[in-house]
Amino acid sequence: MKSAPKGERIIITLLGRRNVGKSSLINAIVGQEIAIVSDTPGTTTDPVDKHYELLPLGPVTFYDTPGLDDEGYLGELRIRATQRVLSKCDISLLVVDEMGITSYEEDIIEELKDKAIPIIVVFNKIDIRGPKEEDISFCKENGLSYVEVSSKTGIGINDLKEEIIRIAPPYLKEEPLLVQDLVKQGDLVILVVPIDLSAPKGRLILPQVQVLRSVLDCNAMGFVVKETELSQALKSIAVKPNLVITDSQVVKKVAEIVPEGIPLTTFSILMARHKGGDLGAFLEGICEIENLEDGDRVLISEACSHHVLEDDIGRVKIPKWVLSYTGKKIEFDVRSGSDFPEDLEKYKLVIHCGACMLTPTEMRRRVLECKRRGVPITNYGVAISKVNGVLERVLKPFNISVEEAG
Repeated sequence: MKSAPKGERIIITLLGRRNVGKSSLINAIVGQEIAIVSDTPGTTTDPVDKHYELLPLGPVTFYDTPGLDDEGYLGELRIRATQRVLSKCDISLLVVDEMGITSYEEDIIEELKDKAIPIIVVFNKIDIRGPKEEDISFCKENGLSYVEVSSKTGIGINDLKEEIIRIAPPYLKEEPLLVQDLVKQGDLVILVVPIDLSAPKGRLILPQVQVLRSVLDCNAMGFVVKETELSQALKSIAVKPNLVITDSQVVKKVAEIVPEGIPLTTFSILMARHKGGDLGAFLEGICEIENLEDGDRVLISEACSHHVLEDDIGRVKIPKWVLSYTGKKIEFDVRSGSDFPEDLEKYKLVIHCGACMLTPTEMRRRVLECKRRGVPITNYGVAISKVNGVLERVLKPFNISVEEAG
């Protein structure tokens, strides 16, 4: 269970006022004492996460959050931390105690609806008092799912788990595509993996591992090689590969080596589909590169923080390639991890990484937010392929053309 990548887990967040029993509830759900429980309001000072296997959904992470009615300077910081969790939340549990649904809960519900986050209203502490009739009516009138529980006695906990499974969006219940629609049993797939300064010592990066596993799950054959040995590999095998998948950084070189008749794409473009990123939106976004002018700002958005090396893909290589392609004096900003800027409007283009460390929901929200603000967004694989003149080719396995997307 713990081996599931962080970006592959469904995020379920518990929200509500202080002392409504969020910590007790998460303990009851997972059957472990993982959150501190106290009668003192504000005991939970930072979001607490717990991994859990909720079948048939699979691996999930429950987040216990500080009360959104926290006070003072530290309270404001805690609320901001909770808001960051909401940016990647798939399902929300709004916990309500014997006080019932107040205007405060109504405001939270409106915010969750605005973010298109599915909501379950959890009436907790029914061992003390059941929900008010007007609160039940409110849920029904507003189309809100609700469950009555007691985290103290365990009443209703299984019902809550069943309701979580029931209201989960369809995309959370479906197997996300990596290569399943491109590869069949018996196919030979070559994966081109460069080993440079940015490659992690002693291992492959997550997208490469995930794609290789997906190839094997299709009962196909995976052949892993560096770009420097690719020509020799193609000569040494007796059959023509059914697909070549390369790291975007060497896509131009690989495209020159691999014959036109062999389908070719990149790990980053595969991850764009897998992560719920809108490949069509990324293709539309890259068209904006033709309109960049001197002084325009481009945002390089990285899903994870890492030590920057001299050939860093996001901070060094992509800016260099874009500057060379456009011939313009463009300014680049880099944001890492959950630091997605609020002032998106100042950017003419966002170039996002493959998002292997983000959940599909978080990536979807970033794409939707860019669309809402009118800021074009693309991803590393699409951008690198574009500036290296091979975008049309790496899209052929998906039967998509740039013209159709634009």
